[in-house]
Amino acid sequence: MTALDTSLLTRCALALEQGLVLLQETSPDSVAYELYRSACVKEFEIIIEQAGKLLKKALRPYYATPRHTELLVYKDIFRAAVQHGLLDTTTGERWLLYRDNRNTTAHDYGVGFAEKTIKLLPQFAVDAKDLAELLHGKPLY
Repeated sequence: MTALDTSLLTRCALALEQGLVLLQETSPDSVAYELYRSACVKEFEIIIEQAGKLLKKALRPYYATPRHTELLVYKDIFRAAVQHGLLDTTTGERWLLYRDNRNTTAHDYGVGFAEKTIKLLPQFAVDAKDLAELLHGKPLY
């Protein structure tokens, strides 16, 4: 039996943390700030997608067939993770908020939006690392 591979999620969470450090150390009126902000937002997008994919795999044992989990949409994945005790309610609600914000990134690339996303990222980085640790080594069924 193989286990969930959380290495990409872990690496992206670490990259996000480093990006946030560099962003905070950089003047907001510099090109470097825009570069670091864009990198942080991109890591956010990648982590959101990875988190959903990994949780979907971790939820397979709770359903009659793997096909049932394949039918879950993103928000249902996180609701199911809370329902089955993989995440607590507060953490699950934050992931739903992150997803709502991610849906906006697909349509709005403005500075105001990016700055709003940046405010979410310190807690998001913690949640991403926690999720990677929670799922690391879970068996795939």
